Amino acid sequence: MAEHTVVLVTGSMRSGTSSVAGSLKLLGWHVPQPEVPASERNAKGHFEPRWVIEFHKRLMRGALVRPSDGSPRALERVQQHAAQHDLEGELAAWLTEQAEPRIVVKDPHAAWLLPTWRAAAERTGRDLRILTALRHPAEVVGSQDRTWGEGRRTEAERKVKETSNTAAWLNVALVTEAGSRGTRRAFLRYHDLLDDWRAALTHVSDQLGLDLPVAEERGLDEFLDPGMRRSQLTWADLDVPDWLREQAEDTWQQLGALVDDPTASTALDATRAAYDARYAEAVAVSLDEARHRERRGTATGAAKIRGRLREERARRRRAEALLSEPEEPQSTKRLLGQIVRRSRSGKRAATDS
Repeated sequence: MAEHTVVLVTGSMRSGTSSVAGSLKLLGWHVPQPEVPASERNAKGHFEPRWVIEFHKRLMRGALVRPSDGSPRALERVQQHAAQHDLEGELAAWLTEQAEPRIVVKDPHAAWLLPTWRAAAERTGRDLRILTALRHPAEVVGSQDRTWGEGRRTEAERKVKETSNTAAWLNVALVTEAGSRGTRRAFLRYHDLLDDWRAALTHVSDQLGLDLPVAEERGLDEFLDPGMRRSQLTWADLDVPDWLREQAEDTWQQLGALVDDPTASTALDATRAAYDARYAEAVAVSLDEARHRERRGTATGAAKIRGRLREERARRRRAEALLSEPEEPQSTKRLLGQIVRRSRSGKRAATDS
């Protein structure tokens, strides 16, 4: 193993990446500090370096791309933004600061930035290995709905999100697989990890050359509770277009072949072409709806600005009326100062919008 090795754990959101990264931490790999603390959503921990999370989120916001994005153009947008802002240099500087010889970095956002991670690792003499967590798309969509949408969506909204989240799973899976080619990599099914973590992690250790001490229990029996897999939905539980279900299922099966042999040839490039064509059709069909939403958003924003400007003019009129009164008492002067300050604040808010 190289003097400095980085295992980058990625995969779609709600695919078991926290369990994978947490397992490596228990087996002796270092998570750069400070870590994102545990939350109600991940009570056992996220095992994410806070710097990396903030770095990726800033990138995604700048590129106007969602962490789970179904657009075939999302990767291009992210890479353009990264190149324009020298994010490779920023990431390389952070990697140089990591003194630990073996670190594990987990963040589902990383799927969009694999070329940048590869270049930064080479630039700093780090040996990069990519470990992708896999979970069936129906389970991922169900887990996302349980985590972020349960009780907050109408039936119509739920169906829309099931379709968009399935498309996002498919797009992210294709981006991750293509982006990790040429780098030493491994794929790990979430249910394999929960069913028999020793066998699953031994397989990963051999593929990535990690020399994990899987013979030692180190608390993993308790950490990897099979009950963590609460979402066990199937396609029968979801309402998505037939073509999308078929493409997602075929991709899941092809990724399964990479679990056994990460260098195996697949037909995923053909799947990418087929998905891109379907997506382009969907964009064309929904163009008028997209334009309507854009115009409605513009109109709503303009209405907010007009409302703030009316409030500002009203405050200024009150201030001018007070100025015209002779010999204002001290209390009136204080009130005048408050009105003027609020007026300036309202003007700044309107300008910022």
